[in-house]
Amino acid sequence: MSGASGDRGDPDGIDAGLLAPGWAGSPASASTSDRAFLQALIDAETALTRAWAGLSLAPAAAASALSAVTATDLDTTSIALRARHGGNPVIPLVADLTAAVGGEYGPYVHRGATSQDIMDTAMMLVARRTLRPVLEDLERTARALRVLAATHRDTVLPGRTLTQHAVPTTFGLKVAGWRALVLDARDRLAALRLPAQLGGAAGTLAAFASFGADDPQALVSSYARELGLVEPVLPWHTLRTPIGDLAGALALTAGALGKTAADVLTLSRTEIAEVAEGSGGGSSAMPHKANPVAATLIAAAARRAPGLAATLYASMAAEDERPAGAWHAEWEPLRELLRLVGGAARNAAELTEGLRVNADAMREHLGLNHGLIVSERLAVELAPVLGRARARDLLARAAERAVTEGRPLVDVLDEEPALKDVDLADLTDPARCTGSAGALTDRALERR
Repeated sequence: MSGASGDRGDPDGIDAGLLAPGWAGSPASASTSDRAFLQALIDAETALTRAWAGLSLAPAAAASALSAVTATDLDTTSIALRARHGGNPVIPLVADLTAAVGGEYGPYVHRGATSQDIMDTAMMLVARRTLRPVLEDLERTARALRVLAATHRDTVLPGRTLTQHAVPTTFGLKVAGWRALVLDARDRLAALRLPAQLGGAAGTLAAFASFGADDPQALVSSYARELGLVEPVLPWHTLRTPIGDLAGALALTAGALGKTAADVLTLSRTEIAEVAEGSGGGSSAMPHKANPVAATLIAAAARRAPGLAATLYASMAAEDERPAGAWHAEWEPLRELLRLVGGAARNAAELTEGLRVNADAMREHLGLNHGLIVSERLAVELAPVLGRARARDLLARAAERAVTEGRPLVDVLDEEPALKDVDLADLTDPARCTGSAGALTDRALERR
């Protein structure tokens, strides 16, 4: 049998991720390996034979014989190379499984199914197995962010818009926003319905009736139940909602984590230094550097995910009852999406659990523009006192003087006779200019 010699091309049966440090070593690296996919294909074939046996249309011993075969018994490289002849790995796999179970039980392997039935089902199995640790890592991330947001509920820092200081905000509110995105991603992944696929050659279940299934849908139900997947209403060979939903949820997750990474990358710049990764990575050339490696890897995943999802969405426009090319185009992008998100979720959990916050730097940066960061509040509060136009003109002149003379805005305003009865210390205190940031943070943290 061609499958007896083990994986010659890759002795470990996995792509180790030499060029993919973002997901290398993550749970997703194992659950999406070639060997893992091969095992999922075998599991799908085994479940089909069990479903036949459950209807008393195949010997239970045939299912048992097939259950005894695992991916480690087969030659992954040989199957991959032989897949060229039929365009997918199911065809050579069926030949190897048939040989493995022997002549008596061989006829019950792959009975009535088409290659796409097995490939699509295996994809759903791999997705389910990969998403379990992803969801666990997202929960870890959400817990860490909850603690961080609560701790820094009232830690004030510059709010930045279009790269510039705008008005004061709080680090707690920023982190609560990160957490909200993580929970959005978690909820979308948890809500995914991952169905089995079983339709036969053109999605009519015709072959199953020919093999004696009086109610082919009962076979589909049993098949899905064996696998722990959702029973499909219809065969979905060219109805690719499950793939589209999965692509969208994965891409959203990558983007959600990417937002946190983008902020960490910005705030950890040397000249800002408001946050730092707990264990930043080093540089091969510059010993002094502590690079934000986790955030960098998450950001890389977030940039790649949309293109991969786009390929999966494009494949939804599939012709006929089973397509040529559209279905085949899904396999690699879907696997890469699962890997990227699996790695990003792991990295996000580690990043947020170890993130260090420099509240002193945040406070110091509030004064970088001489106190102009509170000008919005001043304009609102002084308008009733001076009139809107006069208040605007006074503040414009004071702001120009503060910048030109290198003085705090509050000192310049203190020289204005018209403001002698105004509590300028209160109005120019950034901590008093954060609006409803604290209440918004509390509201966000109520979500579980």
